[in-house]
Parts: sequence; structure tokens; C-alpha cells
Amino acid sequence: MSRRADRPAQGEALSRAVWDVLAQQGLERLTVRAVAAAAGCTTGLVMHRFPNRRALLRHARELLHETTRRRVEELEASAGSPRAALRAVLHQGLATDPQTINEAVVWMGFLAAAVADDELLAIHRRNNHAWRQRITRLVGAAAPTWPASRVSAVALGLVAMAEGAAALATADRVTYPATAQADMLDTALAAYGLGG
Repeated sequence: MSRRADRPAQGEALSRAVWDVLAQQGLERLTVRAVAAAAGCTTGLVMHRFPNRRALLRHARELLHETTRRRVEELEASAGSPRAALRAVLHQGLATDPQTINEAVVWMGFLAAAVADDELLAIHRRNNHAWRQRITRLVGAAAPTWPASRVSAVALGLVAMAEGAAALATADRVTYPATAQADMLDTALAAYGLGG
């Protein structure tokens, strides 16, 4: 990557490299050197933007949040009903294709690092809170007569099911293929009276 390259292009290449290293090589191998190699640039250029591993992780998590936020907003806007929106948004949170599998790996890597780091944990909680709020709002729209306590409990259950299925699928795609994950989601929605 040339030093004369424009900053937005450099930033995009570095973002892609951070993401690729974390998703394909795992948390343990996320280093400034690995990102530089993936981006085809010097470690100095990486360190100018990401001075340490925490900065790399923080960037990967924020990128994940922005990517999924844009996608769920599009899905929600194009859904034909509140229940269809709820299913579409939850389904995109599963690990069913190369993109969402990579996203699940990045999410798990960040979460593993955040357990012992208050700053990263605060970022995780903030983004997870936004996700829970979205699902709670969608459950409320899909079941407008439910009391708030039921809406909240069902939303938490659906979030846990989707995130758990995605995490399990990243490590065992034979047991949790895309079809099984979709079946799990549809079964959970039906059990809560939110199917179809």
C-alpha cells in the first residue's frame, strides 16, 4: 500500500485486513504485524491508525456493528409485516453463509477479549444493548397486545437463541448447517406464537 494512497482507501484496506485476520486466523493471531501482512503495508502504517491490539479489536467490533446495523435496517424496511421483519432481522444474525459466519467469528473473538477488558466490555454492552432494543421493539410490533414484561422476556430468549446458534455453527457447521439454524429460529418463533 503506497504512502501516497488516499487516506479513505488506506482506511478501508486496513479495516478489511483487521476483519480478515480476526475472522480467518482468530483472536490469538490478531496483531499489528498480521494486519500489515494482510493489508500489504508496513506495520508503521497500521500502527498510525491502530496503535495497539485493543484498537484493532475495537475497530473490528465497531465495523461489525455498523455492517449489521445497515443490513438489519434494510431488512426491516423491506419486510411486509412486523413478524416478517422480526424473522428477517433475527435470521441475518445466524451464521448461515460465509459473511455471517465471519461476522459470528469476529463477534466471538471480540467477546472473548472483552471479558477481561473493561473498555472492550463497555463497547460490547453498548452494541448488544442496541441489538436487544431492536429485537424488543420488533417483538412488541409483532405482538402488540403483549405486556412489556413478556415482550422483553421473549426478545431476550430470541436473542440468546440466535446468538447461541451462530456461535455453535462457527465451530460445528455439520451439526448446525444453515437449514438447521433456520429451523431453530422458526421453531422458536412458533413456540412464542410469533410464527408466520
